[in-house]
Amino acid sequence: MHFTLYSRSYCHLCEDMLAALNAMQTETVRFTVEVVDVDADEALVARFDELVPVLFGDLAADSLCHYFLDKPAVARYLAASGAAT
Repeated sequence: MHFTLYSRSYCHLCEDMLAALNAMQTETVRFTVEVVDVDADEALVARFDELVPVLFGDLAADSLCHYFLDKPAVARYLAASGAAT
């Protein structure tokens, strides 16, 4: 199970979302999180600038949430992906 978090440096909302997401891990629900700095890529700034943090489970699908972690949305994604919640 893998998540992608579009973030930026010195963003307290980004840090909060990452911490809240990691807090959802249990012994039976494990995942990795790739944190991508939007400011390192002009295309990402154009796409996500004022929306960060933005969380994706599947990069080919819509984002799960932005600004604040939507725990129910993440739980639904994990359940749909076969992870126990």
